[in-house]
Amino acid sequence: MKLLRSLLALALGLSLGLAVTAMAGENPWHVLQVLIKGAFGTRYDLGMTLFYMTPLLFTGLAVTVAFRAGLFNIGAEGQLTMAALAAAAVGVLFPNVSAGWAWLFAFSAAAFVGGGWAAIAGWLKARRGSHEVISTIMLNFIAASIASYVTLYVLKNPETQSPETLAVGPGYFLPQIPGLGDSPVSGALVCGLLSAAVLSWVFERTRWGFEMKVVGQNESAARMAGISVGRVQILAMTLSGILAAGVALGEVLGSAHRFKLGFSPDYGFIGIAVALLARGSPLAVIPSAFLFGALHKGTADLDIETEHVTRDLTLVIQALIIATVSAEGLWDIWARRRNIKIKQKGAQAHG
Repeated sequence: MKLLRSLLALALGLSLGLAVTAMAGENPWHVLQVLIKGAFGTRYDLGMTLFYMTPLLFTGLAVTVAFRAGLFNIGAEGQLTMAALAAAAVGVLFPNVSAGWAWLFAFSAAAFVGGGWAAIAGWLKARRGSHEVISTIMLNFIAASIASYVTLYVLKNPETQSPETLAVGPGYFLPQIPGLGDSPVSGALVCGLLSAAVLSWVFERTRWGFEMKVVGQNESAARMAGISVGRVQILAMTLSGILAAGVALGEVLGSAHRFKLGFSPDYGFIGIAVALLARGSPLAVIPSAFLFGALHKGTADLDIETEHVTRDLTLVIQALIIATVSAEGLWDIWARRRNIKIKQKGAQAHG
């Protein structure tokens, strides 16, 4: 039923988005063709779709973990920013680490910083009762300010006017996935897929996954069962930040090989839509992230191929998908009315 609802919500969101293009004076069928061709037309296009999918896979998993514990992590954007900055800083300050250890070294730094940044919000929630939405939003602004200062005044690349750090050492470069043209999709995608599989196992097969579920559904019942709600909330937010830190793998180590201000087109916020569409399933995050990656890549050609619609259409479609997926109450109302009608018909038939 969850899968059916997600598919219906997706179809409705896409349909409404294409309807908007018709109102703007474009042929919806032509727009759909442009989206499909832009996302999958060539091996390079497919590679770019997978490249955009990779960070959304990590941020979608990050938000999913928070959802599991009844938390709403709005701060994945700040967490991935701090994590990517940490990975770049390690690569710049220690450029001669061998390739066998460099990736692990950089990601360990990114995970420590990203997880620690999210743990701040988790601690404030568990120990001070601060709402995680407010604290994570505030931490996003702080992270952006820290990243700006470090990039412009501490690790600035003096050879360019672009706001970026020096390049990391060559040992930190992640290998590219072959057969996809010159697209920058790297081994980070494999790490994301493995993370989804491991997280699914944690949710379904471990005590901690069960505790997160209980806390997320009913804190009072969790306390009565002897579960430390505060500990679960802090650990869930920490894991959420570690997963968001995975963005640094593809963006810093796999592609740019440095930290660039503004490298993220709101991956952290799009991850919320990815998680909503996945409805709490880590494995469902994979096709959800692929869909949003395809939208991001496919809409890039709208600026050239259409007259009245731009790539901003992806924001409209994302918003519509979020609206349709979030309208859970409408499904319940429809189901109740349907059951009432069935009972009434049954009563009339027996009468």
